[in-house]
Amino acid sequence: MLSRRSALALPALLLPAAASAQGWAPNRSVRLIVPFTAGGATDVTARIVAERLGALLGQTVVVDNRPGAGGNLGTDMVAKADPDGHTLLLATIGTASINQFLYPRLPWNPQTDLASIGLINNVTNAVVVNPSVRANTLPELLELAKREPGKLNYGTPGNGTSGHMCGEFLKFRTGVDIGHVPYRGTGALIPDLLGGRIEIAVDNLPAYIPHIREGRLRILAVTSRERWFAVPETPTVGQSGVPDFEAVAWFGMQAPARTPRPAVDRLSAALREICADPAVQSRFREIGAEPSYLDGPGFDRYIAAENEKWREVVRRANVRLE
Repeated sequence: MLSRRSALALPALLLPAAASAQGWAPNRSVRLIVPFTAGGATDVTARIVAERLGALLGQTVVVDNRPGAGGNLGTDMVAKADPDGHTLLLATIGTASINQFLYPRLPWNPQTDLASIGLINNVTNAVVVNPSVRANTLPELLELAKREPGKLNYGTPGNGTSGHMCGEFLKFRTGVDIGHVPYRGTGALIPDLLGGRIEIAVDNLPAYIPHIREGRLRILAVTSRERWFAVPETPTVGQSGVPDFEAVAWFGMQAPARTPRPAVDRLSAALREICADPAVQSRFREIGAEPSYLDGPGFDRYIAAENEKWREVVRRANVRLE
């Protein structure tokens, strides 16, 4: 997890780039494509950013949800859009890293078809259950799964999402037999979890916090290396008997690869200003997300490091999707 300090820092060496970026401006509304349904952490992050980005650019920024194929549908739309700075992507750990190892044939190349604007924030995943499940801790849930192999199911926002990979990695590490049910986004998953139609969710924490606080859902563990600030009483998976387990989801912004450098620089400078705003940081933390800004090159290095991790996780979990 990136430190909170990285979200607050405004390195002086970046200021000249920010100033030079002022030469480009959008001449119509900007479309920020979210490759998942409304209601999840991806969508909420996009709407917080879009509001401020529109004010800084002097144009409306429209959030356009285009779910499908684990985020691949919306990502492909951006990769093939006109590279003029008017179509952007709210990128996720799945679209920017994991999916290339899960799907044998992607319609775009993650390394060459998208330009990184910046990393925005990160969130932990959580193991959450319906209160009817006879488990108050993750070890109790794993023991229940071992006693009743194949009877329990866990839901995620879709194939290839960080929740999916967390669930499969947890199954691989513990040897439990729990089925995976991919949903079309968090907004579709939560009603079924609340209604008991599925027993478990492994998903980004933010959308679940209100239901956890109201006692309608029970959180068993977070997947970050350390306890998460929004639910400090909740143990990590590592503290629950599965050592060296860490899987933090993250969100950033990308554009089509051939977007002119002045546009990328202007967008990156605006994103840095947004992420450094204490009011925005407060809104992120209210939803359980940690501000973690990196500029475009920094985001590229971050993605490269994540690729090394998730390539190995996908290989060891032996998961392939069509």
